[in-house]
Amino acid sequence: MSDATYPFIPYQPMRFSEEETLERAAAYQQFMQRRRSVRDFSARAVPREVIEQLIITSASAPSGAHKQPWTFCVVSDPLLKKQIREAAEKEERDSYSGRMTPEWLEDLAPLGTDWRKPFLETAPYLIVVFRKAYDYTPDGTKRNNYYVAESVGIACGFLIAAIHQAGLVTLTHTPSPMNFLSRLLQRPDNERPFLLLPVGYPEVGAKVPDLSRKPLEQVSVWYEQKPAH
Repeated sequence: MSDATYPFIPYQPMRFSEEETLERAAAYQQFMQRRRSVRDFSARAVPREVIEQLIITSASAPSGAHKQPWTFCVVSDPLLKKQIREAAEKEERDSYSGRMTPEWLEDLAPLGTDWRKPFLETAPYLIVVFRKAYDYTPDGTKRNNYYVAESVGIACGFLIAAIHQAGLVTLTHTPSPMNFLSRLLQRPDNERPFLLLPVGYPEVGAKVPDLSRKPLEQVSVWYEQKPAH
């Protein structure tokens, strides 16, 4: 592989001192610790331009072979949001009443969730993320995508962080199965629903479960060089 065939451009890194690097890492860590999944949304409008910027940020995520195998469907139409809510609640009702195991329901209990999903209508925007199993060339030939789930998952992480950065809130919603989203949004056969994110402002007085996150020593394992004797 040569630069003549596949052109490269100089990388322009941001340069910080060790102190600045630590300060920035710590500040971002503290900022992200304030991120929470919110289920009580305000109907307050959010400018479309904000959502556009969030999606552009999400689409900057790395992806397998740079195939960018995602589509972000943005829903603000009230009738379509209502249809999505009705279809999602049907699946959720079936899950809570029989699909979920007792252990699963026990684990969900501290979150106070049930099959009712009013936020799907209240939030001003729903962003439905689709993963593209493959792409079509202009002549209709299929072209494979690679590490699709991993790539789309990373993009969704970027999106959730960007939503928090903008002062908005969201909730990761995955009604199962999600095939109704393909039908309601009339997506092509190479796309599969991956994640549904309501996006907006929190309702005044919104509450979230009093949860704690695992500390560093429970989520990391370090392999460091031992000092020489």
